[in-house]
Amino acid sequence: MAKEKTHGIYFKVSDKERQLIEQRMEEAGVSNMSAFIRKMCLNGLIVQLDIPQIPDCSRYLKSASNNLNQIARRLNSGGGYYPQDLLDVRESLDNCTELFGQVLESLAKIA
Repeated sequence: MAKEKTHGIYFKVSDKERQLIEQRMEEAGVSNMSAFIRKMCLNGLIVQLDIPQIPDCSRYLKSASNNLNQIARRLNSGGGYYPQDLLDVRESLDNCTELFGQVLESLAKIA
């Protein structure tokens, strides 16, 4: 689809129809009416997934990457590493893997 939009489509709706559109936008978590209507016309639906495990997965991945960066800095400067640091990374990645498994199971039930 072209990035620059050069054509307009204009139509009128009743007060009740506008309220329903705004209600559906709110349910979908969308604030841009033009984008919402365009998406609905082109695709017919908007899927809004509520996946509560994602913030925890993100936190575990950040923790693992921060620990790995600290280990790499220490090794690159001629220092050693601490076995507990590697265990912390492994634990964070294991937790993340478990949560992603739960997400995939939830998504498999949808299809």
